Amino acid sequence: MKKRSRLAAVIAVAAVVVSAPYATAAAQQSSPKPVVSGVRTLAAFDFTSGEAPENIAVNPDNSLTVSTLGGHAAAGERPALLRVETSGRSTVLVSGQPGDAFSGITRDHDGTTYYNVVSDDASRAGVWQLPPDGTPRRIAVLPTDGLPNGLAIDPAGRTLYVADSSKSTVWAVPASGGRATAWLTDPALAPDPSIPFGVNGLRFHRGAVWVSNTAKGTLLRIPVTATGSPGRIHTVTSGLTGVDDFNFLSDRSDVVFAAQNGLNQVAVVHPDGTAESVLTVSDGLASPTSVAVRGDRLYITNAGFAEPHHAKVQRGTINPAVLNCGPVS
Repeated sequence: MKKRSRLAAVIAVAAVVVSAPYATAAAQQSSPKPVVSGVRTLAAFDFTSGEAPENIAVNPDNSLTVSTLGGHAAAGERPALLRVETSGRSTVLVSGQPGDAFSGITRDHDGTTYYNVVSDDASRAGVWQLPPDGTPRRIAVLPTDGLPNGLAIDPAGRTLYVADSSKSTVWAVPASGGRATAWLTDPALAPDPSIPFGVNGLRFHRGAVWVSNTAKGTLLRIPVTATGSPGRIHTVTSGLTGVDDFNFLSDRSDVVFAAQNGLNQVAVVHPDGTAESVLTVSDGLASPTSVAVRGDRLYITNAGFAEPHHAKVQRGTINPAVLNCGPVS
């Protein structure tokens, strides 16, 4: 299947609260009060111009950096990194080449933004860096037959981790630039014939690389050992149909919000592995691809794959008092 079809096939947001022991099934439960309320559109985009939002990061001033799919959503269009102000006004930070896509993004403490470029052109495919001075450069080459998706940086700012949705692999890349190495390749990260997206979303959280697998509907936790190698894979939960990217309630909490693209849902997973849908199409979701959290604010990117292609970024308010956060280990 072509990359455009693969990339446009998936997207999910998982809300996960995790503490030991990890569960293997996402049994449903519901909170007595809404977990997320006041959802509204912060910024609307033109899907037909390639402005299908894919990933998101919150900046210190509460503006957003958003990646778009470009030609992987609308043939021949350019992908972009956009800055979205708190007012909803957006400006282009970086414009890519027609036919390419910008996927995962992450931000370092010094203000540098890193982003993945999906391309059939070997001179562009890879991990790119946008420093505060605004001059982008490629820092690592990735294979053109892969599909780099989720992206995260470790707290030390030394290593970037890249989820490759078609190669069952998490790549490790020096943040200063250098060769991408296969940090982990495993069947737990693999796609399958019916869903060509395997490992998809990726976050570095409390000493571990966390990933979602769209084909298997799983959320996985992979400890990073003292030597930097991957530890044993823990299945946090399963049954998260169509899961895409995800994020945590806070740096100290294992509560995860996750986007379920095909189901038009955002879910939360509790410490015991049970999950509940907290937002649906009735809240205006339109192919949600990723989420971001800042304080009590939840941001959702919606690619708008289905007609009438309502590509947008939404903002809502989290009510943490109704979440079963559980002890943080």
